[in-house]
Amino acid sequence: MSAFTVRPFRRDDRDQLTDLINAHVAAVVPGVSVSVNTVLSDLERQPGEAITDPWVGERVTLVAERRRAVVAAAHLLRYGAGEEVGAAYRDAGEIDWFVHWPPASFRPDSAAAADGLMAACLAQFARWDVRVRYADGALPAPAVYGLPLNWPHVRALYERSGFRHTGDTEAVLIARVTDLPMPQPPAGLTFARTVGECGTRFTAYDAEGASHGFIEVDTALGRPERHVRATGLADTGNLHIDPAAHGTGLERHLLAQAADWLRLCGVDRLLAYESADDKAAIALLLGAGFRELTRTDRRWEHQIPGR
Repeated sequence: MSAFTVRPFRRDDRDQLTDLINAHVAAVVPGVSVSVNTVLSDLERQPGEAITDPWVGERVTLVAERRRAVVAAAHLLRYGAGEEVGAAYRDAGEIDWFVHWPPASFRPDSAAAADGLMAACLAQFARWDVRVRYADGALPAPAVYGLPLNWPHVRALYERSGFRHTGDTEAVLIARVTDLPMPQPPAGLTFARTVGECGTRFTAYDAEGASHGFIEVDTALGRPERHVRATGLADTGNLHIDPAAHGTGLERHLLAQAADWLRLCGVDRLLAYESADDKAAIALLLGAGFRELTRTDRRWEHQIPGR
């Protein structure tokens, strides 16, 4: 007979919760883990979500405990109902992330504990009386968002609890910087390095000074105050090629410029993200030295009873 307790998170759960989160992170992206400090900070505020985080009015973290062991945990957000909140999030409740240990011989009732915790999450949504109920898997680590294919136990829980995937699917890719193209200056093009929207931008210009495309890379994934172990990892923020330059191989020259800079930064791996429907963009990255890490389903939604 299962004997688990669902209760609010306590500070003395922090080490077990961090272990549980890191087990899920490790199944998605190699060589990345988060510290206890990162986890605790994420429960209070998410500075990386500059648009949506200010809309959050209430945060609740729940755990399922069995014999003093945390076997499941969930972080819930309630968004405000004011006009300053984006329409899709207005008066919404969201499971920001839900993690639980898969069933094992020494943990035979972990699925039952996860179901109990999910029931508590849905009860919290009912008490909040939110307009819509969302779910995600956005852990405080690079490249871990949506519901990755690497978490079949969480996916099964969402589905049997009435959540349905209503958003898009993205491919997450990674490359060793040593596998990316080496810089070979193409005739008639020069490159400028500037501050971009999502990191350092490399822009290609022709002899007349017209821009033909750019790439941005974010090398600040391992912010020291957040204590994420992501040394040597960077993000591709944007890769844009003007339509007139399609088919010219410009993307490889931009990747070569970025790779040369990343080598100077001591970065050895680069992440990239594309819509799963954009087969051409994925093929381009695969041809340039990337490999696919996973696919992740964004935006899960729960039907509110009686609505």
